[in-house]
Amino acid sequence: MPQKLLTLLFLLLGMFSYSQTVVINEIDADTPGADVKEFIELKSFDSNGIALPNFSLDGYVLVFYRASTNTIYRTIDLDGLTTDINGIIHFGNSQVTPTPFFIIPLNGIQNSSCVASIYRGNDVDFPVDSATFDVPNLVDAFAHSNNTTQPTYLMGQLGISRFYVENDVNSIQRKNDGTFEVKSPTPGVNNDGSGIPINYITVSFPQASFNEGDSFNITFTTSQPVQNENLIMNFTLANGNFTNLDFSGGLTVMIPVGQTSTQNGIILSNDGFDEGDEEMKFVFQPLPVGYVSYNNNMVLRVNDANFATDPWGTPLNPTYNVVTSTIPAGYYDSLEGLSGSALKQAVQNIIANPAVVRLHSYADIWEILRTSDRNPLNNNQVWCIYTEVPFAKLDQQNTSSIVGKWNREHIFCQSRGGFEVANGDTADGINFWTTTSAFITVDGVSDAHHIRAVSGQENSSRNNKNYGPVNTSTVYAGPSGTQGSWRGDVARALFYMAVRFDALNVVNGDPVELSSGNPSYSIGDLATLLTWNTTDPRDDFEKNRNNYIYTWQMNRNPFIDHPNLADYIFGANFGQPWSSTLSNQNPIENRVAVYPNPASEYLIVSGLEGASKVDIYTITGQLVQSQDFESEIQLNLNLNAGMYLVKVTNGNEYITKKIIVK
Repeated sequence: MPQKLLTLLFLLLGMFSYSQTVVINEIDADTPGADVKEFIELKSFDSNGIALPNFSLDGYVLVFYRASTNTIYRTIDLDGLTTDINGIIHFGNSQVTPTPFFIIPLNGIQNSSCVASIYRGNDVDFPVDSATFDVPNLVDAFAHSNNTTQPTYLMGQLGISRFYVENDVNSIQRKNDGTFEVKSPTPGVNNDGSGIPINYITVSFPQASFNEGDSFNITFTTSQPVQNENLIMNFTLANGNFTNLDFSGGLTVMIPVGQTSTQNGIILSNDGFDEGDEEMKFVFQPLPVGYVSYNNNMVLRVNDANFATDPWGTPLNPTYNVVTSTIPAGYYDSLEGLSGSALKQAVQNIIANPAVVRLHSYADIWEILRTSDRNPLNNNQVWCIYTEVPFAKLDQQNTSSIVGKWNREHIFCQSRGGFEVANGDTADGINFWTTTSAFITVDGVSDAHHIRAVSGQENSSRNNKNYGPVNTSTVYAGPSGTQGSWRGDVARALFYMAVRFDALNVVNGDPVELSSGNPSYSIGDLATLLTWNTTDPRDDFEKNRNNYIYTWQMNRNPFIDHPNLADYIFGANFGQPWSSTLSNQNPIENRVAVYPNPASEYLIVSGLEGASKVDIYTITGQLVQSQDFESEIQLNLNLNAGMYLVKVTNGNEYITKKIIVK
C-alpha cells in the first residue's frame, strides 16, 4: 500500500476542567495488504503522569469521525472495560495479536481523512452518522489521512492542529514525554518495551479445517510457568448454527502450577444430515487477573460429511446428456423462419418482455449463485469460473479481503455496461421482484445470466478487460495453466446481454473502456467469442444453471438452449432463416464416438453416416488439424502432448469433446 498520512493530536491537560486519566497511546489505521490488523490503543495515567494499572474506563467513549461527511462512523462505549496491569488496553481487528479486548470489524478504522477521539460520555451521546461534537468533554484526539488532504472542518471543530506521518508497516506511538514517534507496531504493550511482563496464553489447533466425525486436541500454552495457583480457563466453541450439540468435550481446562501447557480433546459429531458447512469459533471467557490471551476469537471450518452431489459433471469434467432443459412449450416458436435483425428483435421480445421478466436485487444474486453455481461434486461449495476450482459457500467475500474468498463476477463488466446497484439494495428473496425492460441497461447489474461465482483474486485480475485468446493489458484469456472450461459460458452470457439490453453490444476488436459514468456499452472480441461458443459447447452444468435462473427471472438464455443462434445473429449465418431443428445437438451426441482418450498416435471418430468433418483445436481455440470423412475415420495425430478440443460435424449437427494427447 502507498504511504498514508496520519495526523495525531495530543490535547493539553489544561484545556479541560478535570485531570486527564486516559489517552490514545498508539494507532495503526493502515497495515500491509488488506487492512486486517488495524488497532487503536489507550493508556491510563494518574494525576502525576504515571501509568495507572487496572483503571476503569466507565464513563468514557471512543468516537471516530470521517472527514468526507464530517460525521461519526463508529463509536465504542468503554463502560465495563479496564486497562491491564500496565495501564494498557487495545481495540482492533481479530487478526491483531495479542488479542484485542474489543474486536473491531476488518477495515473498521478508516485510513482516509478522519479523527479518532476519546470523550467522557456514552455511545448514545454520539449517534453514528451524526455531526456531534462535545468539546468540553473531549479528553484526547487523533486526526489521520491517507493523503495530504486534512480533515480541516473536524480539526476546527475540535481545536486540533498537530500532524504525524505513518506508513503501512509502522504505527504512530506516544512517548513518555507526550510526543509521538513512528515505529513498528506494539499493540497491547508499552511502546518503550517497559512494564510488568504479562503471562500470555496461546491457543493452537492442529489444523484450520475439520470434517464432521474428526477428533482433535486444542493446545493451551502460557508464555511463563503458572504461579501461585492452578490456571483454570473456560472457553466456548458455539457459533451461529454450530452449537454445543455439534461436538463433545469439555469447555474448561487447567494448567497446574509450575507448568506451561495442557490439552483438551474435542470430538465433532456427525449427525447424518447435510446442514451445510459450519464454523466453530473459539472464544475465551474472562481470564484470571495477570493472564491475557495472545490469540482468541479463532474461526475454524467444520465441513459437513453428508454433502449432496448432482449427477452431472463440473465444467472441467463435463457431461452433456444428464440435464433436460426446462424450456416451456412454445417458448421459442416466434423465432421460426426469421433472420438477421428481425431474429434478434424476436429473441429480445422473449427475454426482455416487461410483462414477464422479473428483476431481483443485486443482493439476491448471492442466494442465486449458491444454487445455480453449486459444485456438482459437493453442493456445499460453488464452482468458480476462470480458475476452475470450487470454493466453500461459507467463503463468500463480504469484506475487502479477497484472498480465499469468492465473489460475484459480471461477465459483461459493470463499468462497460454502466450498471448500478440501487440504493438500499437488500436481499428479499425469490418472491419479491420489480419489472424490467430492454431499455433500462442499469438493470444488468443483477441479471444472473451473466453473473458467475469467481475467485475474489481472479475477479480483481479480470477487472474490466475484453476477452481474447491471449492475455494482454486490455484482453483477458484466463489464468495460466487452466483448461478454459468457461470460455463458451462467457460467450453465451455476452451474446445474451447484447440482445437483452438495447444499449449493449459485442464487437470485433478491443473496444476501449470509457471513463466512469460514460461507459462504452461494448465488449469484445466477437470473433473470439463465436469460436469459444463452438469449441466449448454448453454442458449439463450450464444447462442446469439456465434452468434454475429461469425460476427467478422468468427468462432464459437462448444461446444455451440453442447455441447456434449466435451464428445467425452475430456470425456467419446472419441473414439466413433460423429453425430450431437446426439447433438440436442430441442426436449426434447420442451416436458419435471419439476414442481413444487419452490418445497418442491416432484418433477414431465413428458412429456417423454420410459426409462428416473433424476439426481439432487447441484449448485456446486455434485450429491445428482438420479432415473431411465419410461415416468413420482413423485420424493420425501429429500433436504435442496436452488437452485439445475435437469438433465433429455431421450435416447441420455438431458436437465438441475434449481429449488428452499423451
